Amino acid sequence: MTAHATRVLVLNSGSSSVKYQLLDMRDSSRLALGLVERIGERDSRVTHTTVTPEGAEKREHTGPVADHTEALKAVSEELRRDGLGLDSPELLAVGHRVLHGGTDLTDPTVVTDEVMATLERLRPLGPLHMPANIAGIRTARELRPDLPQVAVFDTAFHTTMPEYAYRYAIDTETADAHRIRRYGFHGTSHAYVSRRAAELLGRDPAEVNVIVLHLGNGASASAVADGRCVDTSMGLTPLEGLVMGTRSGDIDPAVTFHLKRVAGMSVDEIDELLNKKSGLVGLCGDNDMREIRRRIDEGDKRARLAFDIYIHRLKKYIGAYSAVLGRVDAVVFTAGVGENAAEVREAAIAGLEPLGLAVDAERNSVRSGEARIISPDDARVVVAVVPTDEELEIAQQTFALVGGARTVDA
Repeated sequence: MTAHATRVLVLNSGSSSVKYQLLDMRDSSRLALGLVERIGERDSRVTHTTVTPEGAEKREHTGPVADHTEALKAVSEELRRDGLGLDSPELLAVGHRVLHGGTDLTDPTVVTDEVMATLERLRPLGPLHMPANIAGIRTARELRPDLPQVAVFDTAFHTTMPEYAYRYAIDTETADAHRIRRYGFHGTSHAYVSRRAAELLGRDPAEVNVIVLHLGNGASASAVADGRCVDTSMGLTPLEGLVMGTRSGDIDPAVTFHLKRVAGMSVDEIDELLNKKSGLVGLCGDNDMREIRRRIDEGDKRARLAFDIYIHRLKKYIGAYSAVLGRVDAVVFTAGVGENAAEVREAAIAGLEPLGLAVDAERNSVRSGEARIISPDDARVVVAVVPTDEELEIAQQTFALVGGARTVDA
């Protein structure tokens, strides 16, 4: 007798970490999750949690994890200890979060040698993340060469943007020769949240226009019309758009020329400045919104200015995407800051009443892990908080692609 394999392992291989979750797609339940962090350092840490009907059991240990190959082997060992290892016949596939699919890879894709070659060609478009993504896939293929490895791309949801939204106003031959265009990122989050927002409204996603604000250390906005992305704030790289934890977001490109000519900074130094030493941390020295709010309460002017700049940029994008969409049914906050910082949500919506936007103070103050509406009942546009679940989105896309392809003895 046989039964379908129903488990999907989701891997998110970052530059110095590997996050993972094991899900059973019969009911989308989590069986295990964990994190390998500080890869390449002496004090690397492995944190693993097994989820059972009786509760969660967590364990962690530290020690050197040299590279992503060792990190994936550590993940495999943690799962094996709980009887959930990569050798389990119930494991259907591994779903990998991949930063960039370019214009070649726009749907969830089973990884082949040809796909790996394409990912290698896309390395220059994501020099920080793509090497780690590729290493994670390569190692997983080595550990289970018989198992489908599915790449789910952070850029994919945004490939529905019309050309007038994704093309930059530079010489077209130069742009096309070097693949310069707006790609957008956080796509799995924007896809999941926009769909969940429609469910919250009790409507079909194909009938709803939503502005999604994904606010974490990285932050992005998207305009979603009838379930399809028509504009997004991040561009060729995740640097463009909103003010972020350490990234500047929108900036006059000539600033880079100025820094090179006047300050004598190298391209690498400017890259590091704009990606790692800018945003909130560049403005006030902190990128934790909780700490910034604490400092504001104590009268810190630098923290107040950083917060005001952050909110000003948010308002600009809400207004711009309201114009792009024409009709807005909902503005939705998600990710770490969006889900937890009531002050950010209140400030971002304040003054936008002419656009039909308002926040109910009592509803906004509620802390919850559930999707919820925080606008008054009579507001023309719904304002909501929808917790994102990128791992579930990746697992669902992986399962939809290869589900039912393997059977196990029962």
